[in-house]
Amino acid sequence: MRSAYKCALAKVIKYLIRYFYPLAKPLYKIYEMVLWSQIYNGPIPKHVAIIPDGNRRWAQTYGLDPREGHSAGYEKLKEVLNWLWELGVKVVTIYAMSYENCIKRPREEREHLFQLLRKAIEELKGEVDKKKIKVKFIGRESLIPKDVQVMMRELEEYSSKYNERYLNIAVCYGGRQEIVDAVKKLVRDVEEGKISEGDVNEELFKKYLSISHLVNNGLEEPDLVIRTSGELRISNFLLWQIAYSELYFCDVYWPDFRKIDLWRAIRSYQRRERRFGG
Repeated sequence: MRSAYKCALAKVIKYLIRYFYPLAKPLYKIYEMVLWSQIYNGPIPKHVAIIPDGNRRWAQTYGLDPREGHSAGYEKLKEVLNWLWELGVKVVTIYAMSYENCIKRPREEREHLFQLLRKAIEELKGEVDKKKIKVKFIGRESLIPKDVQVMMRELEEYSSKYNERYLNIAVCYGGRQEIVDAVKKLVRDVEEGKISEGDVNEELFKKYLSISHLVNNGLEEPDLVIRTSGELRISNFLLWQIAYSELYFCDVYWPDFRKIDLWRAIRSYQRRERRFGG
């Protein structure tokens, strides 16, 4: 009974989108222009981090397989990245797959996600040259298929010559796991005499974290974190780096994320007074 209800609801939603969205499109464009007029002169965050949540629930809403939700989410990600680059954002960090995703999701779903990652790496090659993007992958490599690891390293090496924009992709990543790994590296360096215990402070510790390549230019901490799907939590994402980030939660599922949703997030960011703990 519940399944029949979901199918009927999905048909109604599809009908409404198909027949009423074209009528609303002119109003949408007007609203888009109004939003743009409100943000274009304001400060643009240098580093935006995104938790693109809701792919599975989006698929469920439309009576689709979860894998179709992930595929739709990937297509949306490409679109949103272009919006961010156009705004002048310097660094984007994407929570592509969490540590928990990589150990708890069904095998078939994980394989589909890794296949999307293979596709993304291939497609990124052209974008890297076009937009001069340095790409960095962060997360537990041991949970990633060997061939994908090779593709990741090759893309990182190829893109290392650029520094106009930065794209960090978190795969099998967890904030707690990152901090534990950083502590292990630091302890090892103390034991080997590379640093002394007295050298250890926040500035040094940053250099042991996943996006340490951004420390020297002060871009390692996101200015703005956006999470979709209405969930009000950070889910083990960049626990150290987002201590003073502005958080923005959006009700829409990730595949339905629109330019106006991004610009609302930017508007919210611009209206806040950043205190950095003060």
